[in-house]
Amino acid sequence: MMTGAMMILGRMISNKRMCRQACRHICLAVLAVIIIHSAATAADGPVLPRLYTHQSYVEDVMPGSTLKIDDPTAVFAYVLDALPERVKVYPTENYYYFYFYTGNLRYAGNVRLDPVTRDQGKVHIAYSIDLAEWKEEDPVFHKLLDAGDGVTVERAGRLTYRVTYGAKSVLFELNDLSNVAPPASIMGPDEKFLGPIFDDSAMRFFLIYNQRLKLFHYILDETIPINDVLVPVSATNRILIGKRTGFAYYRDHRLDRKILIGVFEGNARVNNYFDGPFDQLPDNFIDGEALRSAILDVEPSLKGQIDRFGAAPDGSSRYMIAPYAHYRGEEDLLPIHTCAESKNIPRDLYYGCFVVEQPSFDGDASHAAEKGTKLRKRTASVKRTAGADRSARPR
Repeated sequence: MMTGAMMILGRMISNKRMCRQACRHICLAVLAVIIIHSAATAADGPVLPRLYTHQSYVEDVMPGSTLKIDDPTAVFAYVLDALPERVKVYPTENYYYFYFYTGNLRYAGNVRLDPVTRDQGKVHIAYSIDLAEWKEEDPVFHKLLDAGDGVTVERAGRLTYRVTYGAKSVLFELNDLSNVAPPASIMGPDEKFLGPIFDDSAMRFFLIYNQRLKLFHYILDETIPINDVLVPVSATNRILIGKRTGFAYYRDHRLDRKILIGVFEGNARVNNYFDGPFDQLPDNFIDGEALRSAILDVEPSLKGQIDRFGAAPDGSSRYMIAPYAHYRGEEDLLPIHTCAESKNIPRDLYYGCFVVEQPSFDGDASHAAEKGTKLRKRTASVKRTAGADRSARPR
Protein backbone atom coordinates (compact mmCIF):
# COMPACT_ATOMS: atom_id res chain seq x y z
CA MET A 1 0.00 0.00 0.00
CA MET A 2 2.76 2.40 1.00
CA THR A 3 4.67 1.59 -2.18
CA GLY A 4 1.55 2.28 -4.33
CA ALA A 5 0.87 5.56 -2.53
CA MET A 6 4.47 6.67 -2.98
CA MET A 7 4.29 5.85 -6.67
CA ILE A 8 1.11 7.92 -7.08
CA LEU A 9 2.69 10.77 -5.09
CA GLY A 10 5.78 10.58 -7.27
CA ARG A 11 3.69 10.80 -10.43
CA MET A 12 1.82 13.83 -9.03
CA ILE A 13 5.09 15.60 -8.23
CA SER A 14 6.45 14.71 -11.66
CA ASN A 15 3.24 15.94 -13.32
CA LYS A 16 3.45 19.23 -11.39
CA ARG A 17 7.03 19.69 -12.50
CA MET A 18 6.04 18.96 -16.10
CA CYS A 19 3.12 21.38 -15.78
CA ARG A 20 5.39 24.07 -14.42
CA GLN A 21 7.87 23.50 -17.24
CA ALA A 22 5.10 23.56 -19.85
CA CYS A 23 3.64 26.72 -18.35
CA ARG A 24 7.09 28.31 -18.35
CA HIS A 25 7.58 27.46 -22.05
CA ILE A 26 4.12 28.79 -22.93
CA CYS A 27 4.71 31.99 -20.98
CA LEU A 28 8.05 32.52 -22.68
CA ALA A 29 6.48 31.94 -26.09
CA VAL A 30 3.65 34.39 -25.35
CA LEU A 31 6.16 36.93 -24.03
CA ALA A 32 8.23 36.57 -27.21
CA VAL A 33 5.14 37.19 -29.34
CA ILE A 34 4.28 40.28 -27.28
CA ILE A 35 7.85 41.62 -27.58
CA ILE A 36 7.93 41.02 -31.36
CA HIS A 37 4.51 42.62 -31.82
CA SER A 38 5.51 45.60 -29.68
CA ALA A 39 8.74 46.03 -31.62
CA ALA A 40 6.87 45.86 -34.94
CA THR A 41 4.30 48.34 -33.70
CA ALA A 42 7.04 50.66 -32.49
CA ALA A 43 8.85 50.32 -35.82
CA ASP A 44 5.69 51.05 -37.80
CA GLY A 45 4.56 53.71 -35.39
CA PRO A 46 2.20 56.52 -36.26
CA VAL A 47 2.87 58.01 -39.70
CA LEU A 48 3.11 61.73 -39.14
CA PRO A 49 3.56 64.48 -41.75
CA ARG A 50 6.77 66.43 -42.24
CA LEU A 51 6.64 69.86 -40.61
CA TYR A 52 7.63 73.01 -42.51
CA THR A 53 8.08 76.21 -40.53
CA HIS A 54 7.96 79.87 -41.40
CA GLN A 55 11.16 80.34 -39.40
CA SER A 56 13.11 78.18 -41.85
CA TYR A 57 11.74 80.21 -44.77
CA VAL A 58 12.70 83.53 -43.19
CA GLU A 59 16.19 82.32 -42.40
CA ASP A 60 16.60 80.88 -45.91
CA VAL A 61 15.83 84.17 -47.65
CA MET A 62 18.20 86.16 -45.45
CA PRO A 63 21.53 87.01 -47.13
CA GLY A 64 24.68 85.10 -46.37
CA SER A 65 25.11 82.49 -49.13
CA THR A 66 28.47 82.37 -50.93
CA LEU A 67 27.23 80.09 -53.76
CA LYS A 68 28.46 81.22 -57.19
CA ILE A 69 25.04 81.25 -58.81
CA ASP A 70 26.34 82.08 -62.30
CA ASP A 71 28.54 78.96 -62.35
CA PRO A 72 26.48 75.86 -63.25
CA THR A 73 29.33 73.52 -62.27
CA ALA A 74 29.54 75.09 -58.81
CA VAL A 75 25.77 74.86 -58.40
CA PHE A 76 25.85 71.22 -59.51
CA ALA A 77 28.56 70.50 -56.92
CA TYR A 78 26.42 72.21 -54.24
CA VAL A 79 23.31 70.21 -55.19
CA LEU A 80 25.13 66.88 -55.38
CA ASP A 81 26.87 67.47 -52.05
CA ALA A 82 23.54 68.25 -50.38
CA LEU A 83 21.94 64.96 -51.52
CA PRO A 84 22.03 61.63 -49.67
CA GLU A 85 23.97 58.73 -51.16
CA ARG A 86 20.86 57.42 -52.97
CA VAL A 87 17.89 59.34 -54.37
CA LYS A 88 14.71 58.44 -56.26
CA VAL A 89 13.83 60.23 -59.49
CA TYR A 90 10.05 59.96 -59.73
CA PRO A 91 9.09 61.90 -62.92
CA THR A 92 9.21 59.80 -66.09
CA GLU A 93 11.21 62.34 -68.10
CA ASN A 94 13.95 61.75 -65.50
CA TYR A 95 14.11 65.18 -63.87
CA TYR A 96 15.31 65.38 -60.28
CA TYR A 97 13.86 68.71 -59.17
CA PHE A 98 15.16 70.96 -56.42
CA TYR A 99 14.99 74.52 -55.17
CA PHE A 100 17.03 76.71 -52.85
CA TYR A 101 17.32 80.31 -51.70
CA THR A 102 20.34 82.53 -52.26
CA GLY A 103 20.78 86.27 -52.58
CA ASN A 104 17.25 86.76 -51.15
CA LEU A 105 15.77 84.86 -54.13
CA ARG A 106 14.36 81.41 -54.68
CA TYR A 107 15.97 79.40 -57.47
CA ALA A 108 14.36 76.30 -58.95
CA GLY A 109 16.02 73.72 -61.14
CA ASN A 110 16.71 70.12 -61.99
CA VAL A 111 19.35 67.51 -62.55
CA ARG A 112 18.34 65.40 -65.53
CA LEU A 113 19.51 62.02 -66.73
CA ASP A 114 18.30 62.27 -70.32
CA PRO A 115 17.79 58.89 -72.03
CA VAL A 116 19.87 60.03 -75.01
CA THR A 117 22.90 61.42 -73.15
CA ARG A 118 23.11 59.59 -69.82
CA ASP A 119 24.74 56.48 -71.31
CA GLN A 120 27.28 58.82 -72.91
CA GLY A 121 28.40 59.79 -69.41
CA LYS A 122 26.56 63.13 -69.38
CA VAL A 123 24.13 64.80 -67.00
CA HIS A 124 22.20 68.08 -67.25
CA ILE A 125 21.99 70.84 -64.66
CA ALA A 126 19.48 73.68 -65.16
CA TYR A 127 18.15 76.37 -62.82
CA SER A 128 16.84 79.92 -62.70
CA ILE A 129 15.05 82.38 -60.45
CA ASP A 130 11.62 80.91 -59.86
CA LEU A 131 8.76 81.99 -62.11
CA ALA A 132 5.86 84.14 -60.93
CA GLU A 133 2.83 85.45 -62.82
CA TRP A 134 3.57 89.07 -61.96
CA LYS A 135 7.09 89.30 -63.42
CA GLU A 136 9.06 88.59 -66.54
CA GLU A 137 10.85 85.25 -66.91
CA ASP A 138 14.48 85.27 -65.79
CA PRO A 139 17.36 83.73 -67.76
CA VAL A 140 18.09 80.03 -67.30
CA PHE A 141 21.50 78.68 -66.36
CA HIS A 142 22.18 75.34 -68.03
CA LYS A 143 25.11 73.04 -68.67
CA LEU A 144 25.54 69.52 -69.97
CA LEU A 145 28.25 68.12 -67.70
CA ASP A 146 30.64 65.27 -68.46
CA ALA A 147 34.13 64.00 -67.65
CA GLY A 148 35.62 67.20 -69.02
CA ASP A 149 33.96 69.02 -66.12
CA GLY A 150 35.10 66.42 -63.60
CA VAL A 151 31.69 64.72 -63.57
CA THR A 152 31.27 60.99 -64.22
CA VAL A 153 28.00 59.21 -64.95
CA GLU A 154 28.10 55.41 -64.71
CA ARG A 155 25.27 53.00 -65.34
CA ALA A 156 24.84 50.88 -62.22
CA GLY A 157 21.73 48.98 -63.30
CA ARG A 158 18.95 49.08 -65.89
CA LEU A 159 17.51 52.26 -64.38
CA THR A 160 20.15 53.32 -61.87
CA TYR A 161 23.05 55.69 -62.48
CA ARG A 162 25.93 56.73 -60.26
CA VAL A 163 26.88 60.39 -60.61
CA THR A 164 30.19 61.50 -59.11
CA TYR A 165 31.88 64.87 -58.74
CA GLY A 166 34.95 65.18 -56.60
CA ALA A 167 34.57 63.12 -53.42
CA LYS A 168 30.76 62.99 -53.59
CA SER A 169 28.91 60.17 -55.34
CA VAL A 170 25.14 59.78 -55.57
CA LEU A 171 23.14 56.86 -56.95
CA PHE A 172 20.12 58.09 -58.92
CA GLU A 173 17.34 55.52 -59.05
CA LEU A 174 15.00 56.19 -61.98
CA ASN A 175 11.35 55.29 -61.52
CA ASP A 176 10.77 51.76 -62.84
CA LEU A 177 7.22 51.56 -64.22
CA SER A 178 8.04 48.88 -66.78
CA ASN A 179 5.34 46.57 -65.39
CA VAL A 180 2.66 49.27 -65.22
CA ALA A 181 -0.13 49.03 -67.80
CA PRO A 182 -3.83 49.94 -67.92
CA PRO A 183 -6.42 47.24 -67.24
CA ALA A 184 -7.97 45.97 -70.47
CA SER A 185 -11.37 47.06 -69.16
CA ILE A 186 -10.51 50.78 -69.48
CA MET A 187 -9.11 50.60 -73.02
CA GLY A 188 -11.25 51.34 -76.05
CA PRO A 189 -11.07 49.22 -79.22
CA ASP A 190 -9.36 52.02 -81.19
CA GLU A 191 -6.83 52.89 -78.51
CA LYS A 192 -3.16 52.05 -78.08
CA PHE A 193 -1.23 52.30 -74.82
CA LEU A 194 1.99 54.29 -75.33
CA GLY A 195 3.40 54.18 -71.80
CA PRO A 196 3.00 54.93 -68.09
CA ILE A 197 3.60 58.43 -66.73
CA PHE A 198 4.61 59.60 -63.27
CA ASP A 199 4.04 63.33 -63.32
CA ASP A 200 5.93 65.81 -61.15
CA SER A 201 2.59 66.42 -59.42
CA ALA A 202 2.93 62.88 -57.98
CA MET A 203 -0.01 61.72 -60.13
CA ARG A 204 0.23 58.69 -62.42
CA PHE A 205 -1.32 58.48 -65.88
CA PHE A 206 -1.60 56.19 -68.87
CA LEU A 207 -0.74 57.87 -72.18
CA ILE A 208 -3.28 56.61 -74.72
CA TYR A 209 -3.48 57.15 -78.47
CA ASN A 210 -6.80 56.83 -80.34
CA GLN A 211 -5.74 55.53 -83.75
CA ARG A 212 -9.07 56.14 -85.46
CA LEU A 213 -9.60 59.72 -84.29
CA LYS A 214 -5.86 60.51 -84.22
CA LEU A 215 -5.83 62.00 -80.74
CA PHE A 216 -4.14 61.51 -77.36
CA HIS A 217 -5.55 61.14 -73.84
CA TYR A 218 -4.03 61.07 -70.37
CA ILE A 219 -6.01 58.53 -68.35
CA LEU A 220 -5.75 58.63 -64.56
CA ASP A 221 -4.02 55.52 -63.20
CA GLU A 222 -6.34 54.16 -60.53
CA THR A 223 -4.62 50.81 -60.16
CA ILE A 224 -2.95 52.42 -57.13
CA PRO A 225 -4.33 54.90 -54.56
CA ILE A 226 -4.29 58.35 -56.14
CA ASN A 227 -2.38 61.15 -54.42
CA ASP A 228 -5.20 63.67 -54.43
CA VAL A 229 -8.75 64.29 -53.25
CA LEU A 230 -11.19 64.63 -56.16
CA VAL A 231 -14.37 66.67 -55.76
CA PRO A 232 -17.16 67.21 -58.31
CA VAL A 233 -17.85 70.67 -59.70
CA SER A 234 -21.16 72.25 -58.77
CA ALA A 235 -22.77 71.83 -62.20
CA THR A 236 -22.14 68.09 -62.74
CA ASN A 237 -20.64 65.10 -61.01
CA ARG A 238 -19.03 64.07 -64.31
CA ILE A 239 -16.26 66.64 -63.84
CA LEU A 240 -13.92 66.18 -60.86
CA ILE A 241 -11.15 68.53 -59.73
CA GLY A 242 -8.21 67.59 -57.50
CA LYS A 243 -8.05 69.75 -54.37
CA ARG A 244 -4.25 69.48 -54.27
CA THR A 245 -3.28 69.56 -57.95
CA GLY A 246 -6.11 71.44 -59.62
CA PHE A 247 -6.23 68.72 -62.28
CA ALA A 248 -9.69 68.30 -63.81
CA TYR A 249 -11.01 64.92 -64.94
CA TYR A 250 -14.05 63.70 -66.81
CA ARG A 251 -15.77 60.47 -65.78
CA ASP A 252 -16.07 58.69 -69.09
CA HIS A 253 -19.63 57.69 -70.04
CA ARG A 254 -18.46 54.57 -71.87
CA LEU A 255 -15.59 53.18 -69.82
CA ASP A 256 -14.87 53.14 -66.08
CA ARG A 257 -12.05 55.68 -66.20
CA LYS A 258 -11.21 59.34 -65.72
CA ILE A 259 -9.77 61.41 -68.58
CA LEU A 260 -7.61 64.44 -67.80
CA ILE A 261 -9.43 67.44 -69.32
CA GLY A 262 -7.90 70.45 -67.60
CA VAL A 263 -5.07 72.01 -65.59
CA PHE A 264 -5.35 75.32 -63.76
CA GLU A 265 -4.06 78.09 -66.01
CA GLY A 266 -2.11 79.79 -63.22
CA ASN A 267 -0.07 76.61 -62.70
CA ALA A 268 0.67 76.34 -66.41
CA ARG A 269 1.84 79.96 -66.49
CA VAL A 270 4.42 79.53 -63.74
CA ASN A 271 5.62 76.09 -64.84
CA ASN A 272 5.15 74.46 -61.44
CA TYR A 273 4.53 70.83 -60.46
CA PHE A 274 0.88 71.13 -61.47
CA ASP A 275 1.25 72.39 -65.06
CA GLY A 276 0.13 69.06 -66.52
CA PRO A 277 1.85 65.83 -67.65
CA PHE A 278 2.85 66.98 -71.14
CA ASP A 279 6.46 67.35 -69.94
CA GLN A 280 6.70 63.93 -68.28
CA LEU A 281 6.31 61.55 -71.21
CA PRO A 282 7.19 57.87 -70.61
CA ASP A 283 10.71 58.16 -72.04
CA ASN A 284 12.10 55.02 -70.38
CA PHE A 285 9.16 52.87 -71.45
CA ILE A 286 8.38 53.87 -75.04
CA ASP A 287 8.24 50.76 -77.20
CA GLY A 288 10.49 51.37 -80.18
CA GLU A 289 8.83 53.71 -82.69
CA ALA A 290 5.40 53.72 -81.04
CA LEU A 291 5.42 57.37 -79.97
CA ARG A 292 6.95 58.72 -83.17
CA SER A 293 4.49 56.68 -85.25
CA ALA A 294 1.55 58.13 -83.32
CA ILE A 295 2.86 61.69 -83.72
CA LEU A 296 3.44 61.23 -87.45
CA ASP A 297 -0.05 59.80 -87.75
CA VAL A 298 -1.31 63.16 -86.43
CA GLU A 299 1.34 65.37 -88.10
CA PRO A 300 2.73 63.65 -91.23
CA SER A 301 4.64 66.85 -92.08
CA LEU A 302 7.07 66.08 -89.22
CA LYS A 303 8.47 63.00 -90.97
CA GLY A 304 12.27 63.12 -90.84
CA GLN A 305 12.20 66.00 -88.34
CA ILE A 306 11.73 64.19 -85.02
CA ASP A 307 13.40 61.31 -83.18
CA ARG A 308 11.58 58.45 -81.51
CA PHE A 309 10.88 60.66 -78.48
CA GLY A 310 9.16 63.25 -80.67
CA ALA A 311 12.03 65.75 -80.40
CA ALA A 312 13.88 67.66 -83.10
CA PRO A 313 17.43 66.40 -83.72
CA ASP A 314 18.95 69.55 -82.22
CA GLY A 315 16.63 69.43 -79.22
CA SER A 316 15.10 72.82 -80.06
CA SER A 317 11.56 71.49 -79.75
CA ARG A 318 9.55 68.48 -78.75
CA TYR A 319 6.09 67.61 -79.92
CA MET A 320 3.64 68.86 -77.33
CA ILE A 321 0.97 66.38 -76.25
CA ALA A 322 -1.37 68.56 -74.20
CA PRO A 323 -4.97 67.77 -75.15
CA TYR A 324 -6.40 69.31 -71.96
CA ALA A 325 -7.74 72.80 -71.27
CA HIS A 326 -6.06 75.55 -69.26
CA TYR A 327 -8.94 76.73 -67.09
CA ARG A 328 -9.51 79.57 -64.62
CA GLY A 329 -12.90 78.55 -63.29
CA GLU A 330 -14.99 75.40 -63.44
CA GLU A 331 -17.27 77.09 -65.96
CA ASP A 332 -14.39 76.88 -68.46
CA LEU A 333 -14.69 73.09 -68.34
CA LEU A 334 -18.44 72.86 -68.90
CA PRO A 335 -18.29 72.98 -72.74
CA ILE A 336 -16.51 69.62 -72.55
CA HIS A 337 -19.43 68.17 -70.59
CA THR A 338 -21.93 69.74 -72.99
CA CYS A 339 -20.11 68.16 -75.91
CA ALA A 340 -19.91 64.74 -74.23
CA GLU A 341 -23.67 64.69 -73.60
CA SER A 342 -24.73 66.34 -76.84
CA LYS A 343 -27.01 64.39 -79.17
CA ASN A 344 -25.68 66.48 -82.05
CA ILE A 345 -22.14 65.06 -81.79
CA PRO A 346 -21.82 61.86 -83.85
CA ARG A 347 -21.33 58.87 -81.59
CA ASP A 348 -18.03 57.95 -83.22
CA LEU A 349 -16.62 61.44 -82.46
CA TYR A 350 -17.42 61.26 -78.73
CA TYR A 351 -13.77 61.10 -77.60
CA GLY A 352 -12.99 64.22 -79.60
CA CYS A 353 -14.90 66.10 -76.91
CA PHE A 354 -11.98 65.64 -74.51
CA VAL A 355 -9.30 67.22 -76.69
CA VAL A 356 -8.82 70.97 -76.39
CA GLU A 357 -6.38 73.12 -78.34
CA GLN A 358 -4.24 75.68 -76.51
CA PRO A 359 -3.61 78.52 -78.98
CA SER A 360 -2.28 80.95 -76.35
CA PHE A 361 -2.78 82.11 -72.78
CA ASP A 362 -4.59 85.27 -73.88
CA GLY A 363 -7.21 83.48 -75.93
CA ASP A 364 -10.11 81.20 -75.04
CA ALA A 365 -9.47 77.49 -75.36
CA SER A 366 -11.24 76.19 -78.45
CA HIS A 367 -12.90 72.82 -78.64
CA ALA A 368 -11.34 70.05 -80.68
CA ALA A 369 -14.69 69.08 -82.17
CA GLU A 370 -14.89 72.58 -83.66
CA LYS A 371 -11.28 73.33 -84.67
CA GLY A 372 -9.60 69.96 -85.17
CA THR A 373 -7.34 67.85 -82.97
CA LYS A 374 -3.83 68.79 -84.14
CA LEU A 375 -1.48 69.57 -81.29
CA ARG A 376 1.40 72.01 -81.28
CA LYS A 377 5.08 71.36 -80.77
CA ARG A 378 6.58 72.11 -77.40
CA THR A 379 9.17 74.81 -78.02
CA ALA A 380 11.65 76.68 -75.86
CA SER A 381 9.07 79.37 -75.15
CA VAL A 382 6.56 76.91 -73.72
CA LYS A 383 8.82 75.51 -71.00
CA ARG A 384 11.83 77.17 -69.44
CA THR A 385 14.62 75.75 -71.56
CA ALA A 386 18.22 76.76 -72.07
CA GLY A 387 18.48 77.88 -75.68
CA ALA A 388 17.93 74.93 -77.96
CA ASP A 389 18.37 72.18 -75.41
CA ARG A 390 15.23 70.23 -74.62
CA SER A 391 16.74 68.89 -71.40
CA ALA A 392 17.15 72.18 -69.57
CA ARG A 393 13.73 72.72 -68.08
CA PRO A 394 13.82 73.90 -64.47
CA ARG A 395 10.83 74.08 -62.16
